[in-house]
Amino acid sequence: MTKHIVSLGLLLAASATLASAQAPDSKALYDANCKKCHGATGKPVAVMVKKFPKLIPFDAAFFANRTDASIATIIQKGNGAEMKAVPALTTDAERTAVAKYIRTLGK
Repeated sequence: MTKHIVSLGLLLAASATLASAQAPDSKALYDANCKKCHGATGKPVAVMVKKFPKLIPFDAAFFANRTDASIATIIQKGNGAEMKAVPALTTDAERTAVAKYIRTLGK
């Protein structure tokens, strides 16, 4: 019985490691694709605000009417002239990971 419990524990640990290894690194994706315009903390730097006056910070007001799914859609398709699509974020998992990550910046 002890052998089976140990084997099961090893199997569960291996599958948890595999699952976490497959999850997108949301911070790295944000840093590579979003940080330049939106800033490291979700507050755009003055130079970018001057260049893109409609660029708003990721704060409570930004998130009030936006779900992670709607943010992921904007990442995928853009938002007219305000924001272009982000072609480097090619999968739903990547876009959703970034959407969830930016929500942490608004706190």
